[in-house]
Amino acid sequence: MRSIAVAGRRIGEGAPAFVIAEIGTGHEGDLVRARGLVDAAAEAGADCAKFQAVFADEIIHPKTGDVPLPGGRISLYERFRSLERDRDFFRAVKEHTERSGLVFLCTPFGPRSAAILHALGVDAYKIASPELNYTALIRQVAGYGRPIILSSGVSTLGDIERAVEAAGSETALLHCITAYPAPPEEYNLRLLPSLASLFGVTVGVSDHSLDPVLVPAACVAAGGTIVEKHLCLSRSDRGLDDPIALPPEEFRRMVKAVRLAELEGREATLERLGRDYGAARVEAVLGDGIKRLAPSEQANYRRTNRSLHALSFIAAGECLSEANLAVLRTEKLLRPGLSPELLSVILGKRTVRDIPAGEGILWEDLLST
Repeated sequence: MRSIAVAGRRIGEGAPAFVIAEIGTGHEGDLVRARGLVDAAAEAGADCAKFQAVFADEIIHPKTGDVPLPGGRISLYERFRSLERDRDFFRAVKEHTERSGLVFLCTPFGPRSAAILHALGVDAYKIASPELNYTALIRQVAGYGRPIILSSGVSTLGDIERAVEAAGSETALLHCITAYPAPPEEYNLRLLPSLASLFGVTVGVSDHSLDPVLVPAACVAAGGTIVEKHLCLSRSDRGLDDPIALPPEEFRRMVKAVRLAELEGREATLERLGRDYGAARVEAVLGDGIKRLAPSEQANYRRTNRSLHALSFIAAGECLSEANLAVLRTEKLLRPGLSPELLSVILGKRTVRDIPAGEGILWEDLLST
């Protein structure tokens, strides 16, 4: 049976579905709020509360652009800066989570945040979809000897293969659509058994759709054993993911739907969902089982993912080094660069043209024509 063990719990075939409440940065940097979110997750029936260890410099360049928030547009980089917290914050959150009977899970985004989580002695790590191609980070985390849960939004089968290989044997894979919100009809849940068979891993779904029942229940019917969904106190709050997260009562409804699907089994669950949502819509959610980029995330490929970017202005003739380039998400304004796997190849190479600060590094920057 495919399974992993996290904090003494077996997750996978034959075990109850593992429900993750994705709190992310919804705490807004406030420890009291973080504890309140953990309490809400526990009361709603989650098995795990997951956070994000954000350090802006590990994720994006200051020139990435703005995001719209209730108070107006703000630099995404500065927004991430405002959410940075030290090891003591995450230690306190971890202790409260575990006192509440939940598994503490957290996402690192680079070497610094990964090292902090390692020092805290976490039981497992979660790698977000945009970092699926950041194999150096995955290998660092794998070296800590704990299970890794990978999200596979905005990815190809080749991307998943390289990530699973870097992660090692104690790995689970969450199918995901990197869109906010994600259309349920794009989830293609018949893919789950294929992913489990191809990669020999425990599978589930990281669900960004707004409905609390349809995708989570259909995931269990399709063979998924992990369900991750964002939790908020209110969708009107200021958290980056709050507009697509479930308030506590809706999260509780989701957990009940997951447990009912486990009791009913595949056929009864799909029949019930067909009555509630329409058979055609349920069939669309199940899809054809062929892995492809979903329509809503196609434009994000290579932009949400990691690539090699100039940290500062690099003049023609300069040597590329770890001081002037980094593995970052591109996002909306900047151009994507070369794959992170090519970092060791281009280090020490001289540029043949200027590279503006923040822009992706291309072969044309290194090769004379």
